Amino acid sequence: MTEDAPTGDAAITLLIVDDHPVVRDGLRGMFESAPGFTVLAEASNGVEAVSLATGLDPDVILMDLRMPGGGGVDAIRELTRTGARAKVLVLTTYDTDSDTLPAIEAGATGYLLKDAPREELFTAVRAAAQGRTVLSPAVASRLVSAVRAPRSPGNEPLSAREREVLALVARGTSNREIARELFISEATVKTHLTHLYAKLGVKDRAAAVAVAYDRGILG
Repeated sequence: MTEDAPTGDAAITLLIVDDHPVVRDGLRGMFESAPGFTVLAEASNGVEAVSLATGLDPDVILMDLRMPGGGGVDAIRELTRTGARAKVLVLTTYDTDSDTLPAIEAGATGYLLKDAPREELFTAVRAAAQGRTVLSPAVASRLVSAVRAPRSPGNEPLSAREREVLALVARGTSNREIARELFISEATVKTHLTHLYAKLGVKDRAAAVAVAYDRGILG
C-alpha cells in the first residue's frame, strides 16, 4: 500500500464497506452531514470493495470484517498486494485476537469498534487519511499482547537511528518522507524498519507503534 496522503483542504473521500444496509446508510448520513468528507460509494462485501476502490481511488476505506461474499481481511490483503493508495480503517464489532491481528498484518492503517463516538470516528478517519495509525484502546491492548506472546522478542535495544525512524512512523510519515527528512535513501529506511520490526517482534508499522508505546519507547 502506498503512503501518500491527501493534502490541503480537499475533502477526504470515503468508501464504506459493510454487509448491513442500515449501517452503510447510517455511516453515509453521518459523514455527508459533516464538513470535509465525501462518500464516493458503498460496498456490501470485500470483493466489491476491492473493485470499487480500484476504480474510485478513495482516500480512506471504512472496512467491516465479517461479510458474506468476501471478508474484510482478504480485501485488505488484496488492496495491499495491488498497491492501492487508500488507507483502510477497520470498523467492526469484533475485537478478538483472531480478528484484530490478521487485519493489521494484512495492511489496515487502523482498527476501531462500531461503538466509537461520532467525533472519535471523524478524528480517526482524518488521521488514517494522513497515514497515522489509529487503534481503539481495547484493540491496542489485544494487539500488543498478541504480537508479544508468540514471538518473544529479545531485549536488544533500538539504535538511535531506528528510534528516529520509529518516531517518524508513529507520526504517519511515509518512507519517502522519512528518507528526505533523515537524508537517507528509501532502501535504507526499509532496512531500518526491517531491523526494528525484528527487535520489537512485529511485522508491520501499526504493530511496531503499538508495542513501542507499550514499552515506553515512544511517549
